[in-house]
Amino acid sequence: MAIEGTRGRVAVVGSLNMDLVARAPRLPRPGETLAGHAFAQVAGGKGGNQAVAAARLGAQVAMVGCVGADANGAQLRASLKAEGIDCEAVETSETASTGVALIIVDDGSQNAIVIVAGSNGEVTPASVARHEAALAAADVVVCQLETPPGTVKAALSAARRLGKTVILNPAPATGPLPADWLPLVDYLIPNELEAATLTGLPVNTPEDAANAAAALRRAGARNVLVTLGAQGVHVSLESGQSAHYAAPKVKAVDTTAAGDTFIGGLAAQLAGGVSVDDAIRFAQRAAALSVTREGAQPSIPYRAEVTR
Repeated sequence: MAIEGTRGRVAVVGSLNMDLVARAPRLPRPGETLAGHAFAQVAGGKGGNQAVAAARLGAQVAMVGCVGADANGAQLRASLKAEGIDCEAVETSETASTGVALIIVDDGSQNAIVIVAGSNGEVTPASVARHEAALAAADVVVCQLETPPGTVKAALSAARRLGKTVILNPAPATGPLPADWLPLVDYLIPNELEAATLTGLPVNTPEDAANAAAALRRAGARNVLVTLGAQGVHVSLESGQSAHYAAPKVKAVDTTAAGDTFIGGLAAQLAGGVSVDDAIRFAQRAAALSVTREGAQPSIPYRAEVTR
């Protein structure tokens, strides 16, 4: 692990999408057509967002992923490189198009998202093996669930074998995680909906989050952080600490990528040797700043903005 105050290294294994974002007064009902009032095309994907967040918030970052041989793929690769992210492990598919996310954001700053995986489906266990050097060079390895399950398991296993701090953001969650995954994870970070899906418990309040976090820790996760949006974060640590961290008060404009900003900020801080408590508070401040801006990656703040 890096010495506190240094620029640690983070490797992100995950998805790269082009986000197609429409803003509308509200989210449409089934069968309904609404008139939107803005559109933007921006770099995204949970893997890409978390990599950009970690880079902007202080870490040296390597990305392990796959894009298509198309304009979207070229743009995503260029945007990562512009952030100083190492793209040696970003492969190009000759058959699949670059992943896309269709996002609707309402005037209340809530969103609905449909993802088409495309080339993200070609991030395989073999990809992880080919680029294990990127994981070996990292202090912290971050994964999500927008690549195939076998790939996630391979990345978690490799990171654990290499002695790295392992963060898993179980999104999107469709059910409980395989039992043999959780012992590989140092920090499991679901939001309230994902925590409910993983445990089968209702998660609407900080008290509910505490119950879900305790269940996930009993299942094998070392540390569990349940993010609750404006309600903050509930933290259950292997040290026995169970605490609620209130969220900073801000006026939200767009919540897209707030969770990714939190995870990237946490990873960057942990990689730099910062204490868990300070890392959580830093990540919360970064996420709070992100929701005051529109878009996914465009909303992610830089370290200097969070520390001033």
